[in-house]
Amino acid sequence: MEKKFKRILIVLVIIVGIVTLPNLINSSDGEKMQLSISTPQEDLVREVFSYPTGNYEGKVERITLRANGDIMFHGPQIDGAYKNGKYDFNPSFRHVKKYIESADLALGNFESTTAGGTPSGYPVFNAPDESVETLSRIGYDVLATANNHALDKGKNGVIRTIDKIAENNMVSVGTYKEPGENIYIAEVENIKIAVLSYTYGLNGMESMLSSQDREYMVNLIDKEKIEGDIKQSKENGADFTIVFIHWGNEYQLKPSSYQKELANSMFQWGADIILGSHPHVIQESDIIYIDGEAKYVIYSMGNFISNQRRETLGSIANSTHTEDGVIVDLVLEKDFVSGDKRIVGVNYIPTWVNRTESNGSFHYEVLPVRDALKGDYNDYTKAKLQASYENTMGKMQLYGEIGANK
Repeated sequence: MEKKFKRILIVLVIIVGIVTLPNLINSSDGEKMQLSISTPQEDLVREVFSYPTGNYEGKVERITLRANGDIMFHGPQIDGAYKNGKYDFNPSFRHVKKYIESADLALGNFESTTAGGTPSGYPVFNAPDESVETLSRIGYDVLATANNHALDKGKNGVIRTIDKIAENNMVSVGTYKEPGENIYIAEVENIKIAVLSYTYGLNGMESMLSSQDREYMVNLIDKEKIEGDIKQSKENGADFTIVFIHWGNEYQLKPSSYQKELANSMFQWGADIILGSHPHVIQESDIIYIDGEAKYVIYSMGNFISNQRRETLGSIANSTHTEDGVIVDLVLEKDFVSGDKRIVGVNYIPTWVNRTESNGSFHYEVLPVRDALKGDYNDYTKAKLQASYENTMGKMQLYGEIGANK
């Protein structure tokens, strides 16, 4: 009898709890009470649920950002891609497509224009529209367009390049059609990432723009402007600010003192990641701590694809290194409960441009070096791949989980 009474009492307690739970959760002014529940899931600190709806409100999120350097289309590349009355650049990127499309946010430096008319390579770059279509197809989200060739086809070239990138569901940064467009913030898994882009110059073509257009159409390196843009990006809600910057000296394997000084200034202003281009060779990367926070810089990501190579540059110093590139693989994290955000880790996918000849034309393909070394290439090509790998990774001394190197 006593046991039966206890069972009845337990049932009554449960019923009372069910009846009164909504009143416990909802306060007198209608606000919802929040409960924190710890979970053992990987990369998850805690989940916060709002009752009675059960809406998911907070967690730790990690995303992968991948970026690479100069994407260039020289004359021989354009000629080699022409088949059956149209251009096909897909074969050039088929080996790296899986790395680009699998990133949560993929960025590249588009060092050309798509101005329409007759395509051309160096010294006046004007790539076929199919080049941008291919970059979209393999998974790019953002293309930096502030570089020394941005004005190769004048103001109309700048505008049409922006339009063609947008038509292919990508965003261009660094060149603009209207004033006030220079702060772009991508949102990935609710993490907000500002992407800015600047160039050291425009090959003396600045006069192709009016003084008014020069104020906004192409971002030139100006310390006051960069500092203002970085701070504005934070005010606009950016969790991370990336600066794509076209700087340094061509074919130099080490960054200049100017690059290092400017990088340090940008970090002090609030930049989190600096991605360098223009030297056409790999330069070192580094992780710098500002007030205990890890900041990442790679001074030059090298050429992702181009016709710059040992066969074409002749006696130019370090010409063999112009075939080398790297996809920088960054992992970013934000805790949506505490608001903390950080760069969790960085790794690298070294690349090398292979050129072959058939039927009187050259064909180009970007090879992920680690994959290609396991592939069916001859010993001569594998020797070049191995040398490329050693050159690139010899400069990428910090990789893996960030924190241990502090």
